[in-house]
Amino acid sequence: MITIFGYPNSRATRITWMLEELGQPYDYFLVDLLKGDGKSPEFLSVNPGGKVPAIKIDDLIITESAAIISYLADSFPETGLIPPVATPARARYEQWSHFTMCELEQPLWNMGKHSFALPEDKRVPALLEVTAPWEFQQALKLFSKGLEDRDYMLGDTFSGVDILLAHTLVWAMKFKQPVEHKNLLDYVERCTQRPALKRAIAREDAESKGA
Repeated sequence: MITIFGYPNSRATRITWMLEELGQPYDYFLVDLLKGDGKSPEFLSVNPGGKVPAIKIDDLIITESAAIISYLADSFPETGLIPPVATPARARYEQWSHFTMCELEQPLWNMGKHSFALPEDKRVPALLEVTAPWEFQQALKLFSKGLEDRDYMLGDTFSGVDILLAHTLVWAMKFKQPVEHKNLLDYVERCTQRPALKRAIAREDAESKGA
């Protein structure tokens, strides 16, 4: 059995979404970050960084959402959610996975860190003047150009990298960052209407309420 260690509306949603796309059963271990569960000895034994998501499969523990998504997709190749290794499609998949984490999400996370996540004495408000209006918009331009007129990043077929990209766009919109490229707006609407995401959000909501 796969266990997700997660918290609603965090990067852990990417993993819940992925497992719903895969149609695989899983247990959900709620790490209530607002109550300090991320710093509990129990969770630190899973992820010493104190962050979600993490997954546990037997004795294997994996952290980092992009790595987890790739591992899960590779574990169930019949779903077609990741291209085979050493193919041009796989290279494109890896390229945009790394882009998401290093270019698209990074300025958003900087905004979050220097707005609320870091201790107040570690925040640098001046960074918000760069990350919000400029750095993130530069990444959006590259994203829009890379997507072109395709339905999904790899073409007509949804894959794990679309979970990373679309979820990051949702974060941006929640941070009230303008997304003005029509192909990106159409893309995020297409991705967020997937039944698997709706099931993932419902599962997280139920777990957070102790259902």
